[in-house]
Amino acid sequence: MLATIKNISVTYDGMGKTFSSGDFISGRITLELGKDCKIDYLSIKAKGKSEVRWTEHHKHSTITYHSKDKMFSIEQFIIREQKGQDCNVVAPGTHVYPFTFQIPQQAMPSSFKGAWGKILYTLEAKLSRPMRISSKARAEFPFVSKADLGSIPELMIPQHGTKDKKMKLFTSGKVGMDIHMERMGYYLGEDLKVVASIENSSSREIKPKYTLYQKDSFFARGKRRVSTKDILKELGEPIPPSGKLKVTKVLKIPQHIVPSILTCSNIKCEYRLKIVLDVPYARDPEIKLPLVILPATQTPGLQPPPYSDFGFDSFGNANQPGWNSTPQFPGAYPPMAPGAYPPMAPGAYPPMAPGAYPPTAPGANPPTAPGANPPMAPGAYPPMAPGAYPPMAPGAYPPMAPGALAPPPAYGTYPSLSDFGGKS
Repeated sequence: MLATIKNISVTYDGMGKTFSSGDFISGRITLELGKDCKIDYLSIKAKGKSEVRWTEHHKHSTITYHSKDKMFSIEQFIIREQKGQDCNVVAPGTHVYPFTFQIPQQAMPSSFKGAWGKILYTLEAKLSRPMRISSKARAEFPFVSKADLGSIPELMIPQHGTKDKKMKLFTSGKVGMDIHMERMGYYLGEDLKVVASIENSSSREIKPKYTLYQKDSFFARGKRRVSTKDILKELGEPIPPSGKLKVTKVLKIPQHIVPSILTCSNIKCEYRLKIVLDVPYARDPEIKLPLVILPATQTPGLQPPPYSDFGFDSFGNANQPGWNSTPQFPGAYPPMAPGAYPPMAPGAYPPMAPGAYPPTAPGANPPTAPGANPPMAPGAYPPMAPGAYPPMAPGAYPPMAPGALAPPPAYGTYPSLSDFGGKS
């Protein structure tokens, strides 16, 4: 027997790209019918939600911990039954229904899948028929939260930790370390610079170890579950006995990890940098410093925005990527020094179309035809007597009645062309 609904599917434009708050997402529902189909309604819903679930087994019972949180939900009806009318009838064949949503402009966590929870953003089509089970189709789309350093000033605070430990038993003496990081917040793919002052007053060689690890927390029914995993590990140079050294270690934050999740009610994703001094035959002293990993910039080829754009003064190493730089957008001209124009021969102004300067009121700067002259710094032309002609190439004054022009300005009245990028 020929099935009424042969297939229903949802696709969206830009498969593989990520979306953020305020973005538009467009797609289509494809409905393939084998015969006439009566429809109550056909709808498409965009939504974001988080869900946590785990099970604990006790002696005489099993408890399931479960929680949900909804970020947003928007529904559009493609086909809908009208009052006083029978069900809509759709003919056999393949039907395509386009749709467009705008993701709400609000703070939402990035897509995430962990040990006991997930954060998903989906498009879900639903076909409702009389006296039938509804048919559904779903497509997930990746969502990345927008970086907002301006709302969290703590991200710019330098991080510092110190640790001293006296050795016992098989190792004598003392070891200590003083760790500094320039700030707490970093972008995906950015370099993380760690400055460590290490003192080894022990009898053995020690090695610093650097570990960036992820800590995921899941919350349900007043309980919490935690899972951790190492993201990267690196080993520093050994410090000899009775040695003291200040070392700088640069770690590359991976691009593939999930940005920090701090705004979800039942899931948190946090990062820590752990520095351990590997001391033979002794308990290793360690320091843990918190990190907040922000999404990389959304525009290909752009560095993260300079921190001053978010209301912070620059500090630390001004040569870091994204510091003291101006974001460029497609079609943007590179910034120029104020008043810097292409070099021109001394006294040479670009030619103008005849009549480009119509008569103007005394003292007014005459309007020019579009593109007739390049922009000039305010005051580039000295004040002129009422009715005076605009400056022209030296000696190129048209025949005029005696006294029609004001006396030529004294030497030095016009600014040097070196002020405009030319040679004086």
